[in-house]
Amino acid sequence: MKKSDNHLDDEDKQPTLTQQPLLVKSDKQPSHSWSNAKLVHELQVHQLELEMQNQQLQIHQIELENQNNVLRRTQVELDGARERYTHLYDFAPMAYFTLDSQSHIIQANHAAAKLLDIPRARLCQQRFMALVSDHARSSFIAFLAKALSSNQRESAEFELQLKNRSIIVAIEAHTEPYQPHCLVIVSDITERKQHDRELQLAAMVYMAIGEAIMVLDPNNQIIAINPAFTALTGYTEQEALGQYSDLLNSGRHDRDFYSNLWAVLLKTGHWQGEIWDKRKNGDYFPTWMTIHTSYDAEGEVRQRVVTFSDMTEQKKNEALIWKQANFDPLTGLPNRSMFHERLQLAIKQTHRDHKSLALLFLDLDRFKDVNDTLGHEVGDQLLIEVANRLKSCVREVDTVARLGGDEFTIILGELEDLSSIDRVADALLQCLSEPYEIQNETVYISVSIGITLCPNDAEELGALVKNADQAMYAAKEAGRNHFCYFTPAMQESAENRIYLANDLRGALAAHQFLLYYQPIVDLKMREMHKAEVLIRWLHPQRGLVNPAEFINIAEETGFIIEMGNWVFNEAVKQVKLWRAKFDPQFQISVNKSPIQFRQRMGNQDWLERMLEIGMPKGSIVVEITESLLMDVSSDVSDKLLSFRDAGFQVSLDDFGTGYSSLSYLNKYHIDYLKIDQSFVRNLTSGISDLALCKAMIVMAHELGMKVIAEGIESELQRELLLAAGCDFGQGYLFSKPINADDFEKLFQPKVFNWPELTRCY
Repeated sequence: MKKSDNHLDDEDKQPTLTQQPLLVKSDKQPSHSWSNAKLVHELQVHQLELEMQNQQLQIHQIELENQNNVLRRTQVELDGARERYTHLYDFAPMAYFTLDSQSHIIQANHAAAKLLDIPRARLCQQRFMALVSDHARSSFIAFLAKALSSNQRESAEFELQLKNRSIIVAIEAHTEPYQPHCLVIVSDITERKQHDRELQLAAMVYMAIGEAIMVLDPNNQIIAINPAFTALTGYTEQEALGQYSDLLNSGRHDRDFYSNLWAVLLKTGHWQGEIWDKRKNGDYFPTWMTIHTSYDAEGEVRQRVVTFSDMTEQKKNEALIWKQANFDPLTGLPNRSMFHERLQLAIKQTHRDHKSLALLFLDLDRFKDVNDTLGHEVGDQLLIEVANRLKSCVREVDTVARLGGDEFTIILGELEDLSSIDRVADALLQCLSEPYEIQNETVYISVSIGITLCPNDAEELGALVKNADQAMYAAKEAGRNHFCYFTPAMQESAENRIYLANDLRGALAAHQFLLYYQPIVDLKMREMHKAEVLIRWLHPQRGLVNPAEFINIAEETGFIIEMGNWVFNEAVKQVKLWRAKFDPQFQISVNKSPIQFRQRMGNQDWLERMLEIGMPKGSIVVEITESLLMDVSSDVSDKLLSFRDAGFQVSLDDFGTGYSSLSYLNKYHIDYLKIDQSFVRNLTSGISDLALCKAMIVMAHELGMKVIAEGIESELQRELLLAAGCDFGQGYLFSKPINADDFEKLFQPKVFNWPELTRCY
């Protein structure tokens, strides 16, 4: 049997240690062998089962140990992951917050603490909502609730109010599954928002700016324009885009111009200058153009931005100002400055061509009588007609100029036949002596002409003018309505000036000088805060001598220095008295000639006098002429600047009467610009003078100067000047120049014969 076979097989085997005692006992008790064998068999079966169970347990133990090893490794990995997560959370560059449903800060990283400028330890348990600006807190509560209740990321922007500043942040919030808290990521976008606003503003400016703008690609094709481009050129966006930048080429500039433009642009990335362009309708117009180049990271051209503005009106204004600076506004003739320039050129041409020129100096006879009898308007019309007649008597190449008042000059150049000078002079005498029909008045006038020759008499501008002037005085002495050539022996006309110069020397010691004061009135406020001091000479034989007769002599002889210092000292004492008695801010304007500025210690003497008498430098305004700005040496220029820097205010007198000094106004920081009375006089009779006044006022204000209009004689003139923006006025409307005693009465109320004029204190 199979079972017995197995049993027999077992008996053939070697006994195990557990079997050995049984076998021994069996040998000793053979009578119980079968039962014992059965028992042994059963024991052996149990032993095998135990061994098998033991093996199973050992296998399970190994499996458990392997599982424990896996668990330990997993725990280590989890711990490492948790540590890495914590490290990443703590040291992430983004600001991380963990918030509960009430916005309490459960956890925050270093970036969060830095963002809010709050120590990290103090962040926990603070409410994030407390940092949100008041107006946005309700929105933030709703945002947080939505983030906690949904499984999606929520994002929004809020303004946070920090300790010393406010910032705009972008917030992204989400929750992990089965987590009660919300992870919030906060980014400071303040700069980005500011940049966006700047971009929006730039876009608005781009669209609204008055300057035309076109953007070019590296191939100089137009890729963008603004509305001003269309308004200025006539090209619509559809017409301009894709076109090359030479769309506006006027053809007025040569190849060298564009070669220089591109050389500068390629070298510096920038160019600006004046250029002529052409509109769609074919009209040419001047522009001021600026080109800026934008480069990429590799230094290649990314785009070029071209801005330009129409200079047509500016050119007109410049031409107007240039004309005003170089031409007489009344007659349209070249003024003194232009006359000097043309005479200098004519002298050079005479030397070059070995020919002659004649300089004629003309002075109308008894013109003052016409002015006094018929009025300034008739006098001005007479000067205009005289100018027209003078031009009709000479060639196109000749120059007729008005030096001022009733003085004219004529330059006859390229002369081969000197006898032609007599013919011209006779024609001038004849033409100017013909009657003038002006405003229903018949006016008669004659002229005295002085003539000098170059190179016969002199070859230098100043000498020629002086010679012609002396010859003119000789013509007057000869009975007027004559012409007279200069001769070296001509002294008679100069003797009177010599006598006057001699008398002038003793006038100061003899107390013959008087000081008059003329008020300067604030046109808008109707108040008087300033006055100009004017010198008069009471000659014992001649009576009251007009300043025009002796000021030039004083400058020529150098006496102007002594006389000017006396005027200054008296003015300082007077302004001190009036400041103490009437107005602590009162100013007096004192004239100072270029001769005085050339004096070595002239400025220092004035400064020391101000300190000595205890007056602030602002109490004195120094009046200078345009000639000082144009013709002074560098030494005088430095003195003017130092004088201005010392605290004195400076006023430019008689602006527009002849010298072109516009480019110097800003250099010397002039405080006041005085419009000459020749402009004011014709305000009510013509548009051109009003336009010139407006142009001068606008120019002065743009340069930071106040404007004083001289020669105001009517309320209408005052109203026109005030409407034009003029600051101050001076003239007979307010008061003629008067002595100090009479002037003090002007500080009292209701003195000026001018409606509603008020006191200044």
